[in-house]
Amino acid sequence: MARARVKWRDKFSWDPRNAHRESKPLFPCERFRLGEIMEAQEMKRLCQMLVAEVEKAIVGKHEVVEKLLACILAEGHVLFEDYPGLAKTLLAKSFARALGCQFKRIQFVPDLLPADITGGYVFEKKSGDFVLRKGPIFTNILLADEINRAPPKTQAALLEAMQERQVTIEGTTYTLENPFVVIATQNPIEYEGTYPLPEAQLDRFIARLSVGYPSKEAEREILARRKARMKEDVDIANVVSHETLIAMQKYVEQVELHPDIQNYIVEIVGATRNDSQVEIGASPRGSLALQKVACARAAMLGRDFVIPDDVKFMCVEALSHRLILRVEPWIQGVKNEAIVKKILTQVPVPKVVKRA
Repeated sequence: MARARVKWRDKFSWDPRNAHRESKPLFPCERFRLGEIMEAQEMKRLCQMLVAEVEKAIVGKHEVVEKLLACILAEGHVLFEDYPGLAKTLLAKSFARALGCQFKRIQFVPDLLPADITGGYVFEKKSGDFVLRKGPIFTNILLADEINRAPPKTQAALLEAMQERQVTIEGTTYTLENPFVVIATQNPIEYEGTYPLPEAQLDRFIARLSVGYPSKEAEREILARRKARMKEDVDIANVVSHETLIAMQKYVEQVELHPDIQNYIVEIVGATRNDSQVEIGASPRGSLALQKVACARAAMLGRDFVIPDDVKFMCVEALSHRLILRVEPWIQGVKNEAIVKKILTQVPVPKVVKRA
């Protein structure tokens, strides 16, 4: 059984359907302390609490919230590609508050410099010495807003941090505090004055998500909640402590993966490389990303083993941005997501998966 060190004390009755109606914080963070063993159902309940708390602010996007939580539990970075005004920033801030994480935001612009992200040494007149001023990258959850508006040199400043979880300033390497998650956004329709992300940087995002427009019912609920609270900000309670989040991520690492499921992942990723419409398919980094989010999904549902549905849950989001199409299908408007969905229908699903 997958195990991680954390203490659970359930003192309060709770119904996720009524979470948005509560005026006071539902989940006191002090309930979660290191020391005891987390079981599968405890992990599931923690995830339900986090999703319900974030949904106080994000209405009608349950699947998007769950997918972002799965990416965070898998210790991956996320790229949101969607239109303005769809609560991408609010979603990132809400998760940071609920997870008890430090949150910082960088607005990417054409004149943004690498040092504006990483920080640097400045001369302090009082001490007569150079002192390190850490940049906004030294945080837990970093929102890189409109990341494609900064030049490649500035975008590259994120590469080392995203992959190695460290920053080098003036020859000295500084390790970033765990957890460290980059949530980047870009506008898919406005390309004037932008710098497309290189494939090397796109590949470092564990998934590419889209929020999308809300339904009419959800939009009416958004208006009703805003009128009822009579202020702009949404009160998001700190659900779990910093240590508990790390323990949850360790739990995900211990989720069991049967060889049949691993082979299923390999077959899906391999099919992206052999598709006639694809010039370059997903790399082994894509296989690792799909495995991570599948384990996270299983943990969120209270299981310590992965089934094929866990792999399918975020397969499109984890692989589509890693594909480069051939010229003909690209001109015809074929979408990367459609190719991954087609592959999912073609690759045989393991019928019987036994615990390893």
